[in-house]
Amino acid sequence: MAQQAAALKRKPAPAKKKAKGPKIYPFKWEGKDRKGTKISGEIQGTNPALIKAQLRKQGILVTKINKSSTLFGKRSKAIKPLDIAFFTRQLATMMESGVPIVQAFDIIAEGAENPSVAKLVNSIKTDVAAGNTLADSLRKHPKYFDDLFCNLVESGEQSGKLESLLDRIAAYKEKTEILKAKIKKALTYPIAVVVVAVIVTSILLLKVVPQFKEVFSGFGAELPAFTLFVIGLSEWLQSWWFIILIGLIVLGYVYTQVNRKSLKFRDAQDRALLKAPVVGKIIYEAAVARYARTLSTTFAAGVPLVDALDSVGGAVGNVVFRNAVMQVKEDVSAGSQLNFSMRTTNVFPSLAVQMAGIGEESGNLDGMLEKVADYYEAEVDNKVDNLTTLLEPLIMSVLGVLVGGLIIAMYLPIFQLGAVV
Repeated sequence: MAQQAAALKRKPAPAKKKAKGPKIYPFKWEGKDRKGTKISGEIQGTNPALIKAQLRKQGILVTKINKSSTLFGKRSKAIKPLDIAFFTRQLATMMESGVPIVQAFDIIAEGAENPSVAKLVNSIKTDVAAGNTLADSLRKHPKYFDDLFCNLVESGEQSGKLESLLDRIAAYKEKTEILKAKIKKALTYPIAVVVVAVIVTSILLLKVVPQFKEVFSGFGAELPAFTLFVIGLSEWLQSWWFIILIGLIVLGYVYTQVNRKSLKFRDAQDRALLKAPVVGKIIYEAAVARYARTLSTTFAAGVPLVDALDSVGGAVGNVVFRNAVMQVKEDVSAGSQLNFSMRTTNVFPSLAVQMAGIGEESGNLDGMLEKVADYYEAEVDNKVDNLTTLLEPLIMSVLGVLVGGLIIAMYLPIFQLGAVV
């Protein structure tokens, strides 16, 4: 017994769970400033007492403070890439104005409309205030700050030009996200309209056509072939619509899983999109713009060209260009010029190759690449606008044929009956 008791005493105590940081909530407050004017606002914080103390330092006497309702107030939303771009722009602007970085984080977090952004900014602020570099603090959040972002920030900290680097990163993120939004618009607009057309046609076949079928059953005459075809299609859809719906859901789920897990499938999809009519040209020029913009930003930050190409390979967003960039990296590492390496891949357009050559000869490679990015971004913008303009009448024609065809098929027997009478 004594040995068992001794063994129990020697047994190590269970490890304590790491304490979680205090939760941040949105609070609405009312108060008076130094002149006695009534003011109100909303602020992020952990508890009312700390918020009152914080506002008191700003000369505001709080008379009322309540936690904001998440039902009708601000809700936590997912942090989008444009939120990160906006955060970077704010941080760059305040640091260029001489605001200390920790205070800049406080201002950004207080003004954030999305509580999730405020929580992220406060987490970064805590790490920076504890003595960590900004780059190391950002690396703790890889979901929002990729290697390219963190490496550029680290380069800015080491060179003492963090403010200007943040400004370049903000411009890079803004233009990249705007370009992605345009590509998404070009791809989703026709798909969305086709989906709506299919849904409307299905509703007509399921709900409207059966009503006409009952009316036609009392005619006692042979129906036109077109009407019989539509009625047969309606009967088939009524019998199989549930299985079709389940099949579409399963197909969507399988596509999502395969697209997420299979690199070969994503690569094949990238190659197919580049060969697609009309849309393929837009995706191609967007990839060229991303390549030029990323390489310009990294090279201007002082990153060696070979290392910059590593970052560019992961940012172009298409396997064809990623493989081309890796080939360019190998050639440049072996001593070739950038423009010659780009030409041998047979992927990059001649304008981008020639501008890179001029940049290398003049010592202004980042400036020339930036001009290339501006040119192709403008091209993508114009093509997306033109595509949207051309698709509108085409889509209206498709909708007219689908809906109009169903209406003609249903009223054709009535017209024939009138002619007989």
